[in-house]
Amino acid sequence: MTIGISIALILSSLLMILLVLLHKGKGGGLTDMFGGGFSSSFGGSSVVERNLDRLTIITGTVWFVCIIALGLLLKP
Repeated sequence: MTIGISIALILSSLLMILLVLLHKGKGGGLTDMFGGGFSSSFGGSSVVERNLDRLTIITGTVWFVCIIALGLLLKP
């Protein structure tokens, strides 16, 4: 059980790093390379950015749950 959660934590950590790097910053980001430059006139941000935000939040939640679960499992 601990090994499975540890693997999920490692994978979610790597995915979180990738997703944060893909976000658009002040001067643009890597998202522009993958079609994020086409912005919607309604929301102010592109569909790619909104989906990237959602995916980042989901990945962060999985990462947080893995941290809590490992803390509870390894607690003496």
